[in-house]
Amino acid sequence: MSEPIRVLHFADVHVGVENYGKTDAATGISSRVLDFLRRMDEMVDYALAEGVDLVVFAGDAFRNSSPSPTYQREFAHRIRDLAALAPVVLLEGNHDIQAQRSKASSIEIYQVLDVPNVILANEIGVQTIDTARGRVVIGTFPYPQRARLVETLIPAEKRLGASLTQIDEFLRHAVADSLQDLAAQADDLAQDAPRLLTGHFSVEGATLGSERSLMLGREMIVPLGLVADPRWDYVALGHIHKHQNLTARHDNAPPVVYSGSLERIDFGEAHEREKGFCWVELARQATRWRFVPVQTRPMIELRLDLREAPNPLREVRQAIGQRDLRQAIVKLILDLRPQNDAALSDAEVREALRRAEAYHVAAIERRVERPERTRLGSSPEGLSDVELLERYLLSANVPAARRAELLSLAQAILTQDAQRL
Repeated sequence: MSEPIRVLHFADVHVGVENYGKTDAATGISSRVLDFLRRMDEMVDYALAEGVDLVVFAGDAFRNSSPSPTYQREFAHRIRDLAALAPVVLLEGNHDIQAQRSKASSIEIYQVLDVPNVILANEIGVQTIDTARGRVVIGTFPYPQRARLVETLIPAEKRLGASLTQIDEFLRHAVADSLQDLAAQADDLAQDAPRLLTGHFSVEGATLGSERSLMLGREMIVPLGLVADPRWDYVALGHIHKHQNLTARHDNAPPVVYSGSLERIDFGEAHEREKGFCWVELARQATRWRFVPVQTRPMIELRLDLREAPNPLREVRQAIGQRDLRQAIVKLILDLRPQNDAALSDAEVREALRRAEAYHVAAIERRVERPERTRLGSSPEGLSDVELLERYLLSANVPAARRAELLSLAQAILTQDAQRL
């Protein structure tokens, strides 16, 4: 039996996300972008040390499809380093492609320049790739952008006069047929060579994370059975930021794996214990794989109930001292009452976090319990427009004087409208 082919699988780098950072004086680049690039550097070092044979990037290189030249340069440096080690497959994700089909994607330049050892996967298809340890059959399914799928997979006569519901149904069948056809083509190309499918889409049953805020348009959800086809030996997915194996408890199915994002994008991913990439030992019907964590910057959300605290600052300092916040992005949520809210200074809280060596204070969110919030009751039924507005202003913590002014103006506007009727 031939030696397994060593595959590096990663996705969702999103170079250009600058949340919770500042400009680095030495490079002029956002310090958070540097975090993302350092994770790529860790991955490249691992690939070099372990002897990678094939690199599969499952989509979303940048924060958007029009990255700055600086971010393109930095990403290209890392792809160049990987391509010096092994063939690199770059799959187009939803943040790589433009809305208009005629416009180039953010990673199409690699194909135009015919960069050695870099293969752009911007079409649904199957191909064979020769590696240092043998041949691999790879199926590619870039992000299923709705407009492109309609144009390429649904005949014009079916589209004419069809409703959105009918188009959705056509698309579901077309995507299912395409995925089944990919598996059949892979089977025909080589009986003995290992087969890998890479795709950038949502699969039914996957746990979503902060990518909800980054997704564009109506999402195509692919049934798990269409990708968990035993004709594949490994399915390398991108698009969902939480690392997960969707077939962990399935028999006679290949690993269907989201590698997840390399860095935490925002606090929607704060509770994910580890971020990283996948290392795959690809062999026909005998694939093994493992998740390799990287040294991501921690995000810590600290919630403190200070409603009964006579000295809230002391309790904040004590809570901060009990946590390791060094080089972490920190978000504080403080439950307070009006009496102790006034006694707590944001500047003093930030100073406590600075002493704890926190990297960045994402927010100090005060949730002040105000007795007047309950004055209007819990049900909106039967309330007038002005009363509903007052309820909203109370929930938004609008100061009493400003609240009275806005309610007076609203009442005047509503009265004028009523007189016109």
